Amino acid sequence: MYEFDHRRPGTLADALDALRAADDGTVLAGGQTLLPTLKQRLASPSDLIDLSGIAELQGIAIDGDAVVIGAMTRHADVAASSEVQQKIPALAALAGDIGDRQVRNRGTLGGSVANNDPAADYPAACLALGATIKTSAREIAADDFFTGLFETALEDDEVVTAVRFPAPDKAAYMKFKNPASRYAIVGVFVARTADGVRVAVTGAGDGGVFRVPEMESALAANFTPSALEGIAVPPDDLNSDIHASAEYRAHLVGVMARRAVAACG
Repeated sequence: MYEFDHRRPGTLADALDALRAADDGTVLAGGQTLLPTLKQRLASPSDLIDLSGIAELQGIAIDGDAVVIGAMTRHADVAASSEVQQKIPALAALAGDIGDRQVRNRGTLGGSVANNDPAADYPAACLALGATIKTSAREIAADDFFTGLFETALEDDEVVTAVRFPAPDKAAYMKFKNPASRYAIVGVFVARTADGVRVAVTGAGDGGVFRVPEMESALAANFTPSALEGIAVPPDDLNSDIHASAEYRAHLVGVMARRAVAACG
């Protein structure tokens, strides 16, 4: 690691002040991506603004027909939450299958969303459920938040504070995972909401998480796995690597989508 100053503020206001005052500050949430990056000397921030001591960024609450989860809430806590299990069981199941036990007990919702890894699970949930990402400055619809590989609409001095997930009528997430990392080679989150059906895919797109409008239209008319027969995602814009070719990922999108719809019951 390169030398840096570690700061652990007790409030969000103090964290924002520290971030703005730093020459090249970086926010530290669970550290599951950032710390390995620092160890490999792929980044050299002047300051690490550690959010782990900020109580206002933690916790889970019910807000009408939605679940609001603080940015510093751990994956394990989302998975174990009775509120999440009752309102959005698919989200609790997703959180319980992220990485391994160590990752789930250190990684955070806000860190995952802000990092926007193209194979991460939470971005698919945000997009499919029509979530709203709350920040220190504004509220951003998930459709506008994820902008590309490891890219979001966040400004340099902006911090994710919570995510608001509307409770769907039905939802399920299915992923074909890398057996070592448990990252999604392809993951598909399907949700039937008051505004229609949303289908979000992670792990496959060379531009990150994306929706599949053709599948959404078909499921809006007939919410059964058979409605997706014959619908294929073109491989042209899909990722190809040592784990799977673009063509195989295109096949998996259809398979995982049908399984997700079947799991909705």
